[in-house]
Parts: sequence; C-alpha cells; structure tokens
Amino acid sequence: MLKKGGFVESGLYVVATPIGNLGDMSPRAVEILQQADLIAAEDTRHSQRLLAHFGIATPLIAYHDHSDSRSVGKIDQCLRTGGIVALVSDAGTPLISDPGYRLVRFAHEHFYPVRSIPGPCAAIAALSVSGLATDRFYFEGFLPAKKNARENRLAALETESATLIFYEAPHRILDSLVSLECIFGGEREVMMAREITKAFETIKHGTASQLVGFVREDSNQQRGEIVLVVAGKPKIDAQLDESTAVLLRRLAEELPAKRAAAVVADLTGLRKKVLYQFLLDEKS
Repeated sequence: MLKKGGFVESGLYVVATPIGNLGDMSPRAVEILQQADLIAAEDTRHSQRLLAHFGIATPLIAYHDHSDSRSVGKIDQCLRTGGIVALVSDAGTPLISDPGYRLVRFAHEHFYPVRSIPGPCAAIAALSVSGLATDRFYFEGFLPAKKNARENRLAALETESATLIFYEAPHRILDSLVSLECIFGGEREVMMAREITKAFETIKHGTASQLVGFVREDSNQQRGEIVLVVAGKPKIDAQLDESTAVLLRRLAEELPAKRAAAVVADLTGLRKKVLYQFLLDEKS
C-alpha cells in the first residue's frame, strides 16, 4: 500500500538521525519523517528540537525501554490501517545500544514491512577514523558501571583478536580506561573518539596507559559522548617457531622486553608487536 500520494509505502521505518552535526541528516530521512503518520521517539523532547529544525510537524509518541502496551497499541493501530511509523533514537541509528528492537520484532511478527533509512552511527564513525583493523570488529556497547562486573566483562574479551568498540558515559570514562589498562595491559592500542562530529570533537590515539594519563590530566575529556575503539589481541604469528621463541626468551633475560622484541624483529623480519605480546603472555 502506498501513502501520501504514492511517495512512501506504509510500514515501520528505522530512521538514523545526526549524532551531532545536523548537516549529516539525509534528505531521505527528512522525507520519511515528513510523510510519516507517527514518529516513535526515544525522547520526544529531544526529537522535537530536531524536527523543529527541519520544519517537520509529524505527531510524536514516546517509545523506549519502559514504554507500556499503550504505546505499542497506538503504533500497531497506525500500521494496521496502512500508516507510516518512523522510529528514531536520541541520536544515530536506532537499536545500536538504544531501545527499539522489541518494536522491530513486533512489526516482523505482525507482517508489517520494516525498512532502514541508513545514516550516522557513532560506533562506525569512530571505527572508520581509528586506524585499527576493520575486517573484523566486535561491538560491545556500554560496559557495566560497577568495577567488578566491568573488569569481569573485560577479562572475557581480553583474548578477542577482533577490534573492540565500546560506548562510555563521560562520568565513567576514566574508570573504564583504568580497568582496560588493568585487564588488557597498558600497551594495548586504544583510540578515544569524543563528541564525534560536534564542535569539540576529540580523536585521541595511544596506549591504554597513555589515554588514562590524557583523560586524568584534562577534565574536559570527561564530558560528552564517547566511543572507545580498542585493538584486538595480536595473534602469535605462525612463523614464531621454537628456535625463535628460545632466542626471544633468552634475550629477554638480559634486555627489557621491548628491546628484546625489537632485536628479534630486526633479525627475523617478524612484527615487533607480536614478539612483544609473546613475552607479555609468557609473564602472565
């Protein structure tokens, strides 16, 4: 069924909105929000400011983790009568560490069409500028707030070789970096993207230890929306045979681990980072 003069088909539309810069709003997203009969928003007050900026007068309804059956009932009625419902979050792509999957599941179970209007996503935006491997990545979302639970979760991820992506609240960023340093080791490579696409955007690369110092020394880094992109644990290269391992261990008895790794890297052509990680694993 087509609505609004045949421009937009009825169904549920998952609409991405800007994570900071309003210039990132796509023309198609504006069109869908204008033509929708109802917009389901995580926070109606927040979304109203976005809609006002683009001159969109579509009615809003709150939909979040604590929404009751009345909200779903209104959405169901709209879809059942051939209407258009747009789902938006506070920022970025809905359902990425935001409520909404239950509504999408509901729509599928009732055979309502569900379509994506792609656009900004903080996790992907941060990954794209991280300089870390993008062939495999693991999105973890927010780590637990309490220290023991957070460190237990990090311990479960410590051996993961894929690049890891975390969201973090500003008041917890320092504690999370300290936990990361403790569990993953101070040399693990990390990129912090803060306020990405906004006026005070910060992209900071370094080791876990360096970022702990950076955030601890600058309280401004403990503000805003934050994404951490963490290098996966390097796999020990298959070329690290027993003779090379023996040489590396022997040198490490006489030299600091980093220096021993550098010497063996020069001799063998193996990656220094892999050799150094081998020595760290030997100690643990």
